[in-house]
Amino acid sequence: MPVEKSELNRFELGKYYVANLLLQGIIGAMRLLPYERRIATMGAIMKTLAPVVGFRTRVRRNLKLTCPDLSDAEITKIYRDVSDNAGRAIMEHFSPEGFIERQVNAKISGPGIAAFDAAIAEGRPVMMITAHFGHYLAARVALQKHSGKPIGCLYRRMANPYFNDAYVEAFYKTGAPMFEQGRRGMVEMVRSLKNGGIIAIVSDLHALGGEELTFFGKPAVTSVLNAELAIKYKAVLIPCYAVRQPNGIDFEIILHDPVPHTDPKTMTQFTNDDLEKMVRKHMGQWFWIHRRWKSWNGLGVQPDDMP
Repeated sequence: MPVEKSELNRFELGKYYVANLLLQGIIGAMRLLPYERRIATMGAIMKTLAPVVGFRTRVRRNLKLTCPDLSDAEITKIYRDVSDNAGRAIMEHFSPEGFIERQVNAKISGPGIAAFDAAIAEGRPVMMITAHFGHYLAARVALQKHSGKPIGCLYRRMANPYFNDAYVEAFYKTGAPMFEQGRRGMVEMVRSLKNGGIIAIVSDLHALGGEELTFFGKPAVTSVLNAELAIKYKAVLIPCYAVRQPNGIDFEIILHDPVPHTDPKTMTQFTNDDLEKMVRKHMGQWFWIHRRWKSWNGLGVQPDDMP
């Protein structure tokens, strides 16, 4: 659980400070390159580092669990694509000026556009449900330009408090408001919904306190809070994806039909299934590095059941 600097001892502060200097040095060096080249270079670096930092092992285990029919060659290609996408997304996050200039006019498509535009015109709250897929911030940038409205984002604080400062600063350059995960951020997000705002939420993480639903046919503990909020505040809940294009730089923003308002578990399973369909089309663009299939309180995939 990320904590404030004041809660850390001198050794922990020193460790995080040195790590931040290293990370900021790498990012700073990359920013000396032209935009397209720096994005591609960071992707290549991440592909090289993937086996060292454990990405390969995590991706292989998740794929063996959920897609056992994949060959070793297919798994290798996916983990390399995942690593490349992760590296590109990191550099895009810390290149907000170039990223915004490039994505502000990204192509927007899909059957959910009409519902999005209608909700904006009527002043209804909108919840864009997205995932660690492609790069979700491209959707924020493009849809803010399309709607002429700010899109609030819920984010999770980084464990390194020094690096978190730079992370949040870069986040704010793509728009505001920002809602930090936690009680205060939730209050601010709910206030935005009450006022008819647009918010974007990444919903594909293991969630303590969530419900046992399924993702790729396996038990996955998932938060149903987004659906509960959508029902309570009559928000339009739209699955939204930023699909990285073959050139590795541009994105297409795809909006699917709104999730029908039924009950929280049914609605959340709908979004899980919707994301799964997108991932199956673009296996290398979802963050298979996450520990999505974890156990909690007897729910989810148990450790002994992991490959």
